[in-house]
Amino acid sequence: MALPPEVCIRGAGIVGRALALLLARERVRVALVAPAAAPAAQDVRAYALNAASKNLLESLRAWPDATHATPVREMQVHGDEGGRVQFSAARQKVEALAWIVDVPALEQQLSDAVRFQPRIEVVADPVPAALTVVCEGRASATREGLGVRYEITRYPQHAIAARLEAERPHDGIARQWFDERGEVLALLPLGDAGGVSDRHGAFDRSLALVWSVDQLRAPELLAQSADEFGASLRAASHDALGALTLTSERAAWPLQRAIAERWTGQFADGRSWALAGDAAHTVHPLAGQGLNLGLADVAALSNIIKDRDYWRSVGDARLLRRYERARRTDVLSMSLATDGLQQLFAHSADPLPALRNWGMRGFDRTRLVKHWIARQAMGLQ
Repeated sequence: MALPPEVCIRGAGIVGRALALLLARERVRVALVAPAAAPAAQDVRAYALNAASKNLLESLRAWPDATHATPVREMQVHGDEGGRVQFSAARQKVEALAWIVDVPALEQQLSDAVRFQPRIEVVADPVPAALTVVCEGRASATREGLGVRYEITRYPQHAIAARLEAERPHDGIARQWFDERGEVLALLPLGDAGGVSDRHGAFDRSLALVWSVDQLRAPELLAQSADEFGASLRAASHDALGALTLTSERAAWPLQRAIAERWTGQFADGRSWALAGDAAHTVHPLAGQGLNLGLADVAALSNIIKDRDYWRSVGDARLLRRYERARRTDVLSMSLATDGLQQLFAHSADPLPALRNWGMRGFDRTRLVKHWIARQAMGLQ
């Protein structure tokens, strides 16, 4: 890069690379900090991405192919006493409610796009720039070094993720169960959602698992044999897809919701910084909105920088405050909504179970409210 960078992005995950590509498209010179990574274990994560995220990634030519981005045609959410809410892409008149995206495939697409973008220089260490954007994730060392308080509410739960193969086809349906202990099981469709199997007949039976379980129960589930774990899943999913077989290792991590006290500011030398993605906020995964929020952050920041007055620097404090105001409200709303749902099912004393399941059944019959909620989740509202 002949001229010095205008923006330095610390963190080369999905959010950091997406931001780098968005800014480079607007002719902003970017340094992307990506230290050499040690060989990683198998990544079993999959993200539920909404239409807004899909549109953004497609505009960057970083959307994975159809084998790694599965459309969700329907979503079924089950309560612990017969309550049920169902969403349908057909009723919403959209292609899909969301897409279940394989994380390694998405990361590779973004990495390839960065490599061919001449305005992005990948560096091993941070470099001086008018604006530094911190996209290092929830354990950000830069945020900690800046003394920014990260207000964390820890849930007494761990998430368990894995890949599965079901006995019966998933038919492009994302299924979720809340139980009386507040645990949340999600079985997300992977592969071909159109009912066409590959030559091994396994494509439309592949699933991504996200299971939020009590932190004391998580070690027990992780220690189970593959057969025992499959049996536990079959029971928790009420045999909806028949036998469930592990096809990967299991991964687990503690759950929390958090938000940074400040999202923007200045270093001691007067240069500006901003937080984005999990470095700024995290939410409970039950609504699958974590990465959607992070991509919405970088879309907002990029747009504000693109639309700035010609005489304003990319690190202008007024621009950055505008970014923080624009995103904090949306993030807080989603954080409170997911936390409220988690808390609603975390208590089993009467009459709460009957009331919440009655509420689910009533909500399922309210077309206008369901439509509005669905549009919000899809990023289309």
